[in-house]
Amino acid sequence: MSARRPTAKAPGRTEQLVLPTPAPPPKETPKRGGRTRAPEEAAKDYIRRRAKPSVVPGHVKLTFTLDMPRALAERLSARAIREGINLEAILMEILGKSGQK
Repeated sequence: MSARRPTAKAPGRTEQLVLPTPAPPPKETPKRGGRTRAPEEAAKDYIRRRAKPSVVPGHVKLTFTLDMPRALAERLSARAIREGINLEAILMEILGKSGQK
């Protein structure tokens, strides 16, 4: 076995470490355009960006995940089976009723 090499530092001499400066706190970003938009205008922009075209004229495809209690999912699924339609149709019916004024 070979002996350990002596360190390059002289005894009693310490080196000052350079620490990175902390990042400044994030500034509040102003709204795009500096103006507030009507909800209807914002909704149109959202759908234009997120929705895919549907095969049905005038319709769009929106894909999302619902996180719901198992009991609710089972009740909705049972209703869809009883009515002979798919779960998406049940949800569309519920959403359509809630959106009517």
